Amino acid sequence: MYTDPIITVKNLTKKYGNFEAVKGISFEVKRGEVFGILGPNGAGKTTTLEIIEGLRDATSGEVTFDGIDALKNTFEIKHKIGIQLQSSGFYERLSLKELINLFANLYGREVDYKEILNEVGLMDKQKSQVKQLSGGQQQRFSIAAALVNDPLVIFLDEPTTGLDPQARRNLWELIKNIKAKGKTIILTTHYMDEAEKLCDRVAIMDGGLIVKLDTPDKLIDDLLASGFTKAKPEKAANLEDVFVELTGKDMRDE
Repeated sequence: MYTDPIITVKNLTKKYGNFEAVKGISFEVKRGEVFGILGPNGAGKTTTLEIIEGLRDATSGEVTFDGIDALKNTFEIKHKIGIQLQSSGFYERLSLKELINLFANLYGREVDYKEILNEVGLMDKQKSQVKQLSGGQQQRFSIAAALVNDPLVIFLDEPTTGLDPQARRNLWELIKNIKAKGKTIILTTHYMDEAEKLCDRVAIMDGGLIVKLDTPDKLIDDLLASGFTKAKPEKAANLEDVFVELTGKDMRDE
């Protein structure tokens, strides 16, 4: 389904003295897909993403972004991507409307703040400050801010950490809607169910290496084919499904 790579990484390494955080990894991100990078803490995920984003220098290797040498043209790349910021990254005295307009001015763009806030379900909070928002609202606004420059690729770093089940699932729907508009999304998460539901492909990193890369279904099928069995068979639903079914799927923003 996805064939055209928008990002190509070849033999990427990053060393800090004698420590090698990223050990010659290679992969492609296809245009229009949700690509997950999974791994335990210290696996090299964040370092890899920051190099692609132009926030950190590589020791060696190549990164091509939409046909551009990303390692030599970091300024140009930053205008083609959207990065999810944490709430502490926003000017706390400005309203959501003012923040959207500020970011638009920084990019030299004209945007309709109403359209962007409507897309993430925050139009009714346009006069609020980020610190006045709930956790789920803050995460949705961070995605809204990442959309201001109409990026080719959006980077989401553990976007649902700390959210309740309704907020988490509503953020999943927002991510799916953004993908449906043709955006490419690179996602990190520690929630495996999240990666399974959202990602077209995932790269699993450990110790600075990509140990496996494929679709979630293929990775699961390969594990089962190896003879893996669970000690306790899983049911068709889990406790989170019960919780959402009993309390509803609507966002609880207050």
